[in-house]
Amino acid sequence: MTDITRADGRTPDQLREVTIERGWSKQAEGSALISFGNTRVLCTASFTNGVPRWMAGKGKGWVTAEYSMLPRSTNSRMDRESVKGKIGGRTHEISRLIGRSLRAVVDMKALGENTIVLDCDVLQADGGTRTAAITGAYVALADALEWGREHRFIGQRATPLIDSVSAVSVGIIDGAPMLDLAYVEDVRAETDMNVVVTGRGLFVEVQGTAEGAPFDRRELDSLLDLALGGAESLKAIQGEALAEGR
Repeated sequence: MTDITRADGRTPDQLREVTIERGWSKQAEGSALISFGNTRVLCTASFTNGVPRWMAGKGKGWVTAEYSMLPRSTNSRMDRESVKGKIGGRTHEISRLIGRSLRAVVDMKALGENTIVLDCDVLQADGGTRTAAITGAYVALADALEWGREHRFIGQRATPLIDSVSAVSVGIIDGAPMLDLAYVEDVRAETDMNVVVTGRGLFVEVQGTAEGAPFDRRELDSLLDLALGGAESLKAIQGEALAEGR
């Protein structure tokens, strides 16, 4: 597999350069500016003491997310959805995906009756915006939880964060499975898949579609193996970011 070289010089099993600038926003309780190659997403986590009315009195917290793309995050300008007066189906789908992914690694009872809202805003898109958003949002979430503990909204001995989580895209291009697709690869992929994985290597979500020829079990296994390897590297990058001082 590794004797194939891609347009940007990577091997099929190699991530783009991934960087996480933790604490990018001075106002948010947690934040991270994440880059997957030329894709850049700003993730902020807002901590609120209290929960939605439908959860009040249950002794549990809530984690949710919103996703959006800036007008010039793509090659040509697109209208803001707020101006259109309607949130698009893709935006709703990705927002729900991010929320599900982060809730998978949070103990809501340990969080207590507190709410964390994750805002993931795409500053520049070059493929993999949703996977970058999930990976960066985890870092922002971890810092927001520590903020809640420091301000005594969360018990000092509570452990609301039970695992890490990251996400990466994989796909089949010209018959070869590849990791972390840039836009030029994504648009011509025969199979396109987004995989969300916990730090323990458990799957939260697998979104896969055959854009061209259907894929078989062997190809699926190859894609999942690539995703697990990528997720392990992302976990290490997240850990390094969180190990640095604020």
